Amino acid sequence: MPPIARGFQGRRPADPSRLPPGQYETPDFPVLAVGPTPGLLGGHSRTRVYGRLDCPVALSLLRRGFVPRHRVFFADEETAIAAGYRPCGACMRAEYRAWKSS
Repeated sequence: MPPIARGFQGRRPADPSRLPPGQYETPDFPVLAVGPTPGLLGGHSRTRVYGRLDCPVALSLLRRGFVPRHRVFFADEETAIAAGYRPCGACMRAEYRAWKSS
């Protein structure tokens, strides 16, 4: 079997219209970042959830081999909320309860 599937033509070029507002794709690793350095909070651009970088749910997914393809970083909570993300129910319980009740 060939190492690359027939018809594979490389990675598609990044489409800037598919990135969340105020974010860009970094060329050195498939990670989205808000600024020049990753922030204190991480998120998932498809589920629109943000949480701490040491979130037990996120770490268990990484341990099981899930590729952080849709990961984004935020400098603070205000930035994440402004981008339309909600808090994680596992690592940010108080913030999640406040979001859920609003």
